[in-house]
Amino acid sequence: MLTRRAFERQPTADPAFDGLGLLAEECGLTPDMAEDIIAGFALDVAEWRPRTEGDLMRYCYHVAGAVGIAMAKIMGVPGDDGDTLDRACDLGLAFQLANIARDVIEDDANGRCYIPTDWLVELDLPPGGLAWPQNREKLATLMPRMIALMERYAAASRLGAARLAFRQRWAVLAAARIYTDIGHKVLAAAAQAWDRRIVVTRREKLVHVARALREALRNKPEAPAEPIDWTRHDFRPVAGW
Repeated sequence: MLTRRAFERQPTADPAFDGLGLLAEECGLTPDMAEDIIAGFALDVAEWRPRTEGDLMRYCYHVAGAVGIAMAKIMGVPGDDGDTLDRACDLGLAFQLANIARDVIEDDANGRCYIPTDWLVELDLPPGGLAWPQNREKLATLMPRMIALMERYAAASRLGAARLAFRQRWAVLAAARIYTDIGHKVLAAAAQAWDRRIVVTRREKLVHVARALREALRNKPEAPAEPIDWTRHDFRPVAGW
């Protein structure tokens, strides 16, 4: 209700929602964009779990891809530039895949599992048992699959970043490097990836920022080696779950 009033520029008696209405008006955010993000919260509240890779990507869309689209609008990407908005979504998908890979044991301990049931069945891994020491080796064998998805979407996102203004492009590329480094570290650590929380150190972040500067100045991204399978259009309009 408050979200609707905010987009209608009606008073809400809540500074956060009033601010949302102002931001939406200034940047061209739409109610659909907000609803897509809210749907991500609804999935978690419902303790929803993905059964297939498509379900996994739907979750990633609502909790991160849709946020990427909103951020692109805030950066000034016009609503009719659908391809750049698609690529902004791809970056959010890549970020969330890295998060899921890093946090899989922590999520499992909290009764949540974002790895598709289909993937777990292939290895006879039970949801709720991913943290068991005897299952770590099996769990690690799923990470190349997860990180390969992350890589493809991160590579696709660079094609959209190339169309942004320089400072925005540099920021996006730096964030992409930092987040994908999380995924790379999970992959490299194999079964030891979840012994302690994986982080990107301050020094490593500075290196990524410097390399992103060079990449932003060159501005000649390469397309993914393999095409991506899922786009935001596969998850619009919001479906029931």
